[in-house]
Amino acid sequence: MAKAVWQENKIKLPTAIATRYYRLQSFPMASKGRRKATAFFIVLGACLVALAIALNVGWILLNVRQIVLLVLGIIFFSLIITGVVLNTIFLVREIRRNEQHDAFINAVTHELKTPIASIRLYLETLKTREVEEAKRKEFYDVMLADSDRLLQTVEQVLQAGRTGDKKRKLNRRKVDMPQLVRDSVELTRTRYKLNENALQYTESTNGNRIRVRGDEEELRIAVTNLLDNAVKYSQQEINIIVEVKSLNDRRVSVIVKDSGAGIPRADLRRIFGRFYRVQNRSIGKVKGTGLGLHIVQSVIAKHGGKVFAESEGEGQGSTFTIELPKVR
Repeated sequence: MAKAVWQENKIKLPTAIATRYYRLQSFPMASKGRRKATAFFIVLGACLVALAIALNVGWILLNVRQIVLLVLGIIFFSLIITGVVLNTIFLVREIRRNEQHDAFINAVTHELKTPIASIRLYLETLKTREVEEAKRKEFYDVMLADSDRLLQTVEQVLQAGRTGDKKRKLNRRKVDMPQLVRDSVELTRTRYKLNENALQYTESTNGNRIRVRGDEEELRIAVTNLLDNAVKYSQQEINIIVEVKSLNDRRVSVIVKDSGAGIPRADLRRIFGRFYRVQNRSIGKVKGTGLGLHIVQSVIAKHGGKVFAESEGEGQGSTFTIELPKVR
């Protein structure tokens, strides 16, 4: 029996030992397998990331020439487009400037030729025919008016050249602005034979003496040009109001308002350009050099002031305002 038990134990003992040994060995083998699997997938992921980076870097290196060419192409294309746009703008400006120059030459030619031809005609008439005394005086008056027109055109062209000379020094002194404007109004009345209703003058100075520092002759030319402009562009009935107004302690304004042809709003900022004339049917017959308003702006700018125009449109009249700094 003991032998049988031993045999049983002999059989069971190795089985238990084997079972225990298997259990003890099975855990390290499983843990080692998991570590290998984990390491495999980590290495695989790292290899895939490295491969992706290598592919991208390689693509960039292989196509760097194409990228550089693409960038340079975009830059040069932008430069070409910019050059074309600037060239077009320059050409348009040059075309407009040439047109204005041609219009100026035609206008000056007309303004010079017309009074000269008129004076020559009347002189030939007086020389070749017997003319009554009354008619003779009328001819003299016409010739004097034509000579004044001729002199005014020459003076305007010369004044445009003087105002464009930045090196020219002004003869600055204190100028009584209301008195200067009153004198300009009276000169315009006499030149165009206007009555007080056609050309009215008012002051809003609160009884104070208003003076500015500047060149009296140039300021007179600027105001006279505005008055001449208002008379020329008035329609059938001339109705001009001139006002000298004290804005505050530092500035004074001269306002010239007419009820004439008016100015399109698109041209309000351009009318002060040299040679520029408004393309308007209602004023197409009005002759001029296109220099008057440019001279006004140049003179006022030299005196530290500004000039601007206002108009509701064609046929609505216009208002020109000069603003200048006061002096005590």
